[in-house]
Amino acid sequence: MIRLTFILLSSLFLQTLNAQELARVVIKQDKTTGFINKKGELVIRGEYSNGRDFHDGVAAVVDKQTKKWGYINRKGEKVIDFQFDNAKDFNSGIALVSIEKRWFYIDKSGKELKNFPESEKLYDFEEGRALFKTSEGVGVIDTKGKIVVPPVYHTIRPFVDGYARVRKDGLWGVIDKNGKIFTNIEYNNIGIVVNGVNFGQKGDEWGVIKGNKFIPVEGAVKIWDFNKDGITYARKGNLLGFIDSSGKWIIEPQYEKVRAFVNGLAPAMQNKKWGYIDLKGNWKIEPKYRNAEIFSEDGLAPVTEKKLYGFINTKGEEVVSQEYTVATTDGFFSQALEGYVNGLARVKNKKGWNFMDKQGKLLCEESFLHAWSFK
Repeated sequence: MIRLTFILLSSLFLQTLNAQELARVVIKQDKTTGFINKKGELVIRGEYSNGRDFHDGVAAVVDKQTKKWGYINRKGEKVIDFQFDNAKDFNSGIALVSIEKRWFYIDKSGKELKNFPESEKLYDFEEGRALFKTSEGVGVIDTKGKIVVPPVYHTIRPFVDGYARVRKDGLWGVIDKNGKIFTNIEYNNIGIVVNGVNFGQKGDEWGVIKGNKFIPVEGAVKIWDFNKDGITYARKGNLLGFIDSSGKWIIEPQYEKVRAFVNGLAPAMQNKKWGYIDLKGNWKIEPKYRNAEIFSEDGLAPVTEKKLYGFINTKGEEVVSQEYTVATTDGFFSQALEGYVNGLARVKNKKGWNFMDKQGKLLCEESFLHAWSFK
């Protein structure tokens, strides 16, 4: 019984260690790459001159001596030898690496995968799918190298929540992960599918696409991607307002600039000053900021009246003074300020980059030359 309990506790400890979120940092003293946990402890500090974030449980790092890329796990153990001239993140159990300018796929053991169709260029895997390109066009393969979408498209955007935007003969549509048409290929412009809804442009007309039905939005000259609540902003003339997934204006265009609704509030600009409105278009936080970003799920938003940023709560109360540079998002869809993610924000002051909790307390005693999000 004692031995069984010990084994179970050991297994639980290892699962917790492997599951803990880690953030990549560049250490000031020697400019090497390391990783910290959410307690601010430097849990991985090796002789790495560069690196990438953790994905699929491993991170690509560069050995300081050999200048070669390899992979480590969350305990800092080497799991794939330092042998590559370049190495990308693992996704769906597969990563792209290169040796002497030849790119190829490997699995988690470091073994080269060879059962893939010929491609003019190799693409990263996302959601179990990767693109491949021939003289005929662009298609999609799965992790076994099976062609799930033949190369019949001119362009395929990355899959997001199971859907990808595709272009053929100059027009856009949407396919699912098996290549089935989700939105007919008949649009001049098309948005990302969110909860089954996206926007589209047909000729000069902009509207909402719902169940493959195009619903024109009265007067709209541009529409942006919907949020998870089925709301987005759109332009009419020179001003912006908000529409719902039925294509109706829920807030008439009256703002110079706006950003997305989160927690029932959205940043909006009037007379070149930013504030926050509610879903009825009423000012809940009066416009007085030089810049104001969306609220995080933690209920805080970065704002500035001059140059540096602080954070306010949904009542407009300043909970972190305006003394910091705030990191931008890592994603390729947006370069907005990141703000708080799961209770921590990446910020920079004169001492360097650090992480801050919702009370304004810095996570680490020593700041870093740079810091990336927890993964």
